[in-house]
Parts: sequence; structure tokens; C-alpha cells
Amino acid sequence: MSGGQGLAAARGWPLDHIGMAVADLDAALAAWARLGFQPHRMEDVPQDGIRVAFLAWEAGELELMAPVGPDGAVARFLAKRGPGLHHLAFRVDDVASVLRELAHDGVRLVDRVPRPGSRGTRVAFLHPSACEGVLTELVEAAHGQ
Repeated sequence: MSGGQGLAAARGWPLDHIGMAVADLDAALAAWARLGFQPHRMEDVPQDGIRVAFLAWEAGELELMAPVGPDGAVARFLAKRGPGLHHLAFRVDDVASVLRELAHDGVRLVDRVPRPGSRGTRVAFLHPSACEGVLTELVEAAHGQ
């Protein structure tokens, strides 16, 4: 990218949310509440083995993700690294077409096809090696969002 623009900025992708891995969702919600954040949506995401809470802020949302069992990506992340930043998520209009474009450009992907996400979205992840060690999610909003 020329001119100092990163991938998301150059492609016009706004920030959708910042994903945080937490071991205990209730404890994390209490900690963020002390800073004035309140959940506006909570949801089980059984395909990923997590329960999530979304906290609104000016620039997007914080997504707190807690595993509901010992399996799944978030449980493995917590076992290896502990709680903290899990991923950055950017909003795209058509996640499937963005994946095709990125694959054509040689970007390493976790998902080659979109999969269901929370909030009725379709999502896909870019491999951390594609973004200097940061897991990056592409989010296609559900119709009407």
C-alpha cells in the first residue's frame, strides 16, 4: 500500500468491533461496567463454542468472548495466551468477494468461504501472518443492519 495507508483504510473498511477473549464473561462485564460500558447485546454462538457480549462505543463495539467449554478457538487462545485482544474486525459489503480478491492477491486466509457469525452476520478470518500477527475478521452485516 502506498501513501502510508493500511489494507483496511485503502479498501474503505470501517472498524466493526474489537474482539476480546475473556475467561469469565460476568467478571469481564463487571470490569468494563466500572468504566461505564454496558452490554447492549448478548448471544450464544454455539458453532464457535462461545458466549459473547457487545458493548457499544463511539468507534464501533467491543466484543467480549468467553468459551462455554474447553474446546474451540477462544478456549485454545485463552489457554495459550490468557485474556486480552483476540481480533480486529472490519465491516465489508460482500465478504465472499473480498475473500476471492484477497486470495488472488496472495493474502493468507483462515476461511476461504464465509461462515455464520454472531448478530446474523457472515464472517471470515484472515490469518494473523497477513496482518503482522493480528487475527483479522471481515464482517458482512445482516440485511437491515
